[in-house]
Amino acid sequence: MKAVIQRVKHASVEVEGKIVGSCNEGFLVLLGVAEGDTEREAEMLCRKIVNLRIFEDDAGKMNRSLLDIDGELLVVSQFTLLANYRHGNRPDFMASAKPDEANRLYEYFKELAKKELRRVESGIFGADMKVSLLNDGPVTIVMDSDVLKSKK
Repeated sequence: MKAVIQRVKHASVEVEGKIVGSCNEGFLVLLGVAEGDTEREAEMLCRKIVNLRIFEDDAGKMNRSLLDIDGELLVVSQFTLLANYRHGNRPDFMASAKPDEANRLYEYFKELAKKELRRVESGIFGADMKVSLLNDGPVTIVMDSDVLKSKK
């Protein structure tokens, strides 16, 4: 499972001209589910994301988490995070999970986040979405559950 976490002042996702999800100060998370991912990967990423200390404290240091600031979360599914671009110029997405399984784990990730945070919104799985955001910093972190699983 891969995630791109962007610290935002606000973000929204639109489908067919209608805003279907938004957040104020917090994170926009683009989430890609890989073939073979399980609930374990969703749990690891969710725990790491809600506790990620990249908001400034009173001293101006990145030392506060979403939980600390009562931040909001907007989650958008994005299978293209699993792109294989090694050969040629057209990536393939064979490493991404099949749609039914990817949607199940995407929904599971959102439910985990809702247990921790006051506000969690999302895009629509499989829809053509338009994402708008005001990146704060900018601060952008890429996470991979494989890295979290390794002990190196």
